[in-house]
Amino acid sequence: MPRMLAHAAVYRLRAHLRRGGVVAYPTESSYGLGCLPRHVRGLRRVVALKQRPQHKGLISIGADLAQLQPLLQPLSPAQQALLAQNWPAAKTYLIAAAAQTPTMLRGRGRHKLAVRVPAHAGARQLCRQLGTALVSTSCNRSGERPCVRAAEVRRRFGDKVWLVPGRCGGNRQPSQIIDLASGVRLR
Repeated sequence: MPRMLAHAAVYRLRAHLRRGGVVAYPTESSYGLGCLPRHVRGLRRVVALKQRPQHKGLISIGADLAQLQPLLQPLSPAQQALLAQNWPAAKTYLIAAAAQTPTMLRGRGRHKLAVRVPAHAGARQLCRQLGTALVSTSCNRSGERPCVRAAEVRRRFGDKVWLVPGRCGGNRQPSQIIDLASGVRLR
């Protein structure tokens, strides 16, 4: 079982995220960079740290579907059942985004949002402790290899991110990306 954050650390990390701060945390294949999914300043910081074009969307993760649903349009019972059968897993689904979901999170010109309940117990636990979904994009600058150890995160990003140490899962590839409506696998 992953180590829980102390209550005081959770409180400070929540405050950091509410100010638009960025967190780095272990996921299935590498460390992820995250922020609050609806916090535009946090989204801008993640994009700037990655040196990534703003028009590309970002993945959001949650401890469960309930944490992700505020970012999404309502799901049918069949869609909810499909997700329940397939999560937690290293499977990201593209699902119609709620109208108020920031464009920077969805990606310019896109109406779907990439979401996942991760297979990594520590990432789910972090979302549960924080009481919120998080952005989850690989912890690297565009074109570089993702960080898989805390020391790499510290070396590359220093104090620009709040580091939650832990072990990454053993996946060698990033999560699959599947369009929920069509069932087509995109990655």
